[in-house]
Amino acid sequence: MKWRKTMGMLLMCVLLVTVAACGGKEAAPTEQQGATGSEQTNKDGNTALKDVKVVLDWTPNTNHTGLYAAVDQGFYKAAGLNVEIVQPGAGGADTMVASGEVPFGVSYQESVTQARTQDVPLVSIAAVIQHNTSGFAAPVDRKIKSPKDFEGKTYGGWGSPVEEAVMQSIMEGEGADVSKVKKINMGDADFFTAVKRDIDFAWIFYAWTGIEAELRGEPIDMLYVKDYAKALDYYTPVLVTNEQTIQKDPELVKAFLKATSEGYQYAIDHPEEAANILIKAVPDLDKELVLASQKWLSPKYKDDAPRWGEQKEEVWKNYTDWMFSKKLLDKEIDVTKAYTNDFLPQ
Repeated sequence: MKWRKTMGMLLMCVLLVTVAACGGKEAAPTEQQGATGSEQTNKDGNTALKDVKVVLDWTPNTNHTGLYAAVDQGFYKAAGLNVEIVQPGAGGADTMVASGEVPFGVSYQESVTQARTQDVPLVSIAAVIQHNTSGFAAPVDRKIKSPKDFEGKTYGGWGSPVEEAVMQSIMEGEGADVSKVKKINMGDADFFTAVKRDIDFAWIFYAWTGIEAELRGEPIDMLYVKDYAKALDYYTPVLVTNEQTIQKDPELVKAFLKATSEGYQYAIDHPEEAANILIKAVPDLDKELVLASQKWLSPKYKDDAPRWGEQKEEVWKNYTDWMFSKKLLDKEIDVTKAYTNDFLPQ
């Protein structure tokens, strides 16, 4: 699995979110899919488990461990749910959730924010990780110790306006000039290939690429964007649903989140066991990398929040205002409608 591609998808979400696919309109789900899922009935006529799908944002990784743990440990079944974890279709996870094709998915604060400007009915219902673990990384021999050191260096990215906007924000704080950074498209190369070929630094998630660098014995300098701009400490990733699911079946949302929170708490309390659950479910993953990543990431799911999944209005407002100031949004939004803590267990 390459988180370079994950980050590329994340960044491009700002411009290529769900609007094109669903046209800003919400499709009515059928009885067998969408907001309420489908209910099985056993031979005695009693209602059994309710079938529910949750769509991932990308390839399974340690951001998703709590979902797999909730399945493996029977938390979803205890909540009356038969949960299937699925990969996104061609239109992406946001489109599938917003249209009602599936009731739940993994997304990002930035893509939810962009979607809301186009009246796409996505709602964030839980923060998977409490603080932003992404940032700019470079091999130590490039001597990039601060954003000012970006000057004169080559950045490898994907051509999204949000990349330069973030870089500009953290460079301005140090009196540096983003125009002095050379920017090229990384193409299909991963971080480790690209820094040996033609770039000096790139934007990564430390929980995967940073941990992989440790395992490879290739030390990097990591500049977390949240350390340089408060507005950039946003929620990434988040769990989302759509407005229709909330309105028509709030008990489903509540049950799903109760079991999911138990899954993430299990991963917090038992990182090695949780890593093994993910490896068992997705055997193609690198076992050593998954285990090391899980040990690093597990404490960060909840971090300093009073409970897993908690979202703060301040975080949503700060990042939305920042996006608007950088002309990454066509208009401002009411952030109180973009997220909710109402369905998290107390």
